[in-house]
Amino acid sequence: MRKEVEIICENINERKRIKPGQNLLEISKQLNITLNHQILGAMVNNELKELKYEVYSPKSIRFIDITHPDGMRMYQRSLFFILQKAIDDVMPGARVQIKHSVSKGFYCDIEGITDSIEYPLIFSIVDKMREIVAQDLPIRRDKVLTKDAINMFAKSGNLEKASLFKTRSKLYTSIYYINGTADYFYGPLVPSTGYLKAFDLVKYYQGMLLMIPKQSNPTELEDIVLQDKMFEIFREYSDWTEILGFSTVSAINERIRQGNSSELIKITEALHERKVIKIADKILDRKDDVRIALISGPSSSGKTTFAKRIAVQLTVSGLTPYTISLDNYFVNREDTPLDESGEYNFESLHALDINKFNEDLVNLLNGQEVELPKFSFAIGKRFYDGTKLQIEKNGIIIIEGIHALNPSLTPLIEAKKKFLIYISALTSISIDGSTRIPTTDNRLLRRIIRDYKYRGYSALDTISRWNSVRRGEDKNIFPYQEKADVMFNSALPYEFGILKSYAEPILNEVPMNVPEYSEAKRLLKFLTFFEKMPDTEVPPTSILREFLGGSTFTYN
Repeated sequence: MRKEVEIICENINERKRIKPGQNLLEISKQLNITLNHQILGAMVNNELKELKYEVYSPKSIRFIDITHPDGMRMYQRSLFFILQKAIDDVMPGARVQIKHSVSKGFYCDIEGITDSIEYPLIFSIVDKMREIVAQDLPIRRDKVLTKDAINMFAKSGNLEKASLFKTRSKLYTSIYYINGTADYFYGPLVPSTGYLKAFDLVKYYQGMLLMIPKQSNPTELEDIVLQDKMFEIFREYSDWTEILGFSTVSAINERIRQGNSSELIKITEALHERKVIKIADKILDRKDDVRIALISGPSSSGKTTFAKRIAVQLTVSGLTPYTISLDNYFVNREDTPLDESGEYNFESLHALDINKFNEDLVNLLNGQEVELPKFSFAIGKRFYDGTKLQIEKNGIIIIEGIHALNPSLTPLIEAKKKFLIYISALTSISIDGSTRIPTTDNRLLRRIIRDYKYRGYSALDTISRWNSVRRGEDKNIFPYQEKADVMFNSALPYEFGILKSYAEPILNEVPMNVPEYSEAKRLLKFLTFFEKMPDTEVPPTSILREFLGGSTFTYN
């Protein structure tokens, strides 16, 4: 008989001895672990594991629910699988296409349906989903030879997944099953369909919107927030990538293997430049009124490079752009508002001297000369070094920052004098139909590389701050994005192959004994799907250069 093994349960801060081979679900019941919501999985030695994971050696275990980011991901992945199972039952052989996150849900359509998905079909699918949940069917995971997985998906008509696995270096692949329906996900799922009681499926544009529970209160679904402009920019880029034939990772990998990475870079960079020119033209169309271009977007969306590129195009159009940094209008450190934890809240609107900022803007727009402030982050003080600015008649002021679209930033400036731009890396490619790439992963990888290269932060530092950054975005940026006159998608379909070479060694430095290890490992696994690309042909004006280095623009 094997000896008992010792585990440390972080939820109750106790050491316990268990029989080897018990799974996490059994352990949670044995220890009477209760969380605020249903347990979905656990961090085992800081690595996410499903509840069917069996313990044979000493482990440190922390059970999680949906309020944990990884718990929410488990719930979403499992819900995607139930949606595919329901579609497979209602329309045998049909496959779901989970396009992107929008309006607090996930926009989906069905492969092969070119017309609008109408209510009767949506009702049939959602009823089937609820039936599958009520049956509490087990979600089974088996490890199969990767070559067998390729054959299985090819025979079932899922050529996307079959093509994707052809580049996998691993001998075995984990396949999930619900009552005969098979699929692959690059992260753990919940044990059975009965765990997924909160969801809905509603008609949205030509497709469907899969509604998910609120992370803070999983008994309630997220409220639909109409995002017409956001949806349109997603749709435009999705259509564009599909037309050009690189809407999935496997399609991009195939181009790289065929030696066509140079063409891929040129095409996508040309689209970016074309979009920047179009935005400059829109500003030019309103040149009699517009005096200020305000650029907002979440972290690592490429706001700074975009501002410089739009300035170039405005100059070509005969305007004279001037850039003002909001960072120079920070209040002195001791006047900075505090957050709920008593820490300085630099992301608050009131961390800026709004009155002084507006006073200077009004004076500049009235043709007066203004001495611009500077801010020393080293000592937390504002100072003046004699830098002065006066705007010419054909001048336009460019301002970029997280609060740029918030009307409270510029209350003294007439609306007609402002042109509002929202920018974000709205990833338009997917791993396959049922496995989308979150836009936040795109931005996080960019930030990890930039922080390491230019700010001296490790991946551990960046990951540990990321949730706080996201909360600031939810509060200060996303509520105003639909107010933008235009949106710019800074995502580049080819960039993951290049980010991979930079990010992998940085992520591998995250030690196993910290909670951030699970996120580093998740990102490393995500990057295994991409073929590496050299960055030699990425142009020096590319938004990607803001993070990699090698830009011809100067960054302060």
